[in-house]
Amino acid sequence: MNTFSGDPISRNEASRSWFSKVPEVTAVFWAIKILTTGMGETTSDFLVHRIDPPIAVAIGGACFLISLAVQFFMPRFNVWIYWLTVVMVSVFGTMAADVLHVGLGVPYWISTAFFGVSLLIIFAAWFWNEQTLSIHSIYTKRREFFYWATVLTTFALGTAAGDMTASSLGLGYFVSGLMFAVVIAVPGIAFWKFGMPEIPAFWFAYVVTRPLGASFADWMGVSHERGGLDWGTGPVSLALAILICVFVGYSAFAARPRPSLASGSSVA
Repeated sequence: MNTFSGDPISRNEASRSWFSKVPEVTAVFWAIKILTTGMGETTSDFLVHRIDPPIAVAIGGACFLISLAVQFFMPRFNVWIYWLTVVMVSVFGTMAADVLHVGLGVPYWISTAFFGVSLLIIFAAWFWNEQTLSIHSIYTKRREFFYWATVLTTFALGTAAGDMTASSLGLGYFVSGLMFAVVIAVPGIAFWKFGMPEIPAFWFAYVVTRPLGASFADWMGVSHERGGLDWGTGPVSLALAILICVFVGYSAFAARPRPSLASGSSVA
């Protein structure tokens, strides 16, 4: 069963959905997505504090490009490759947002506005060329390009927004996480109760998953002086990585074709 999966697909779209390069949007999808946002945040922080920051960003960018190239090379959806790419997008998207603030001194509200406008431009270009923003329709290279450009920008936007509420507005990571937990319920309520169109509901929730997961991950990882639990960014990243693998493994297992009794298979 899909949840905020895009728009009601036509018969022609449905006939092509088997070739889609993105997963079905279910509760497991949202769980993995939130976990990847947290892991991307803490992994980025872990790397830039233990490696020279320009080198860390270069490594993050290289891993992102390699995983994205593999994703584009795959002829159809592969659950492990897809989520590996999302993780790399999360790490590099965090770095991109942090470079503007830490490296260039750009205030968080400006970087949030910049990435927000960038996202609107990508959406406009996507719709202008394809007449849809539905994730059911990712079966051409051009649509896949628009999809991943959108995903990368949502990660950067969410990172900047989360840091803005936690730092610039002084809410702290835990309170920011609680706030975004409330905000992410808005598209769900609007969709189920008031008939909000599925596409904006989906992308609204997709953007908010970033500051939601990152705020709680930061809260667990940063020091007591910064309002966190001081578990360490390394251990938090590792724990989130294990959870991601568990959920992705479950998705891969659930998606396996089942033997049919009608085709001659037997059950012991």
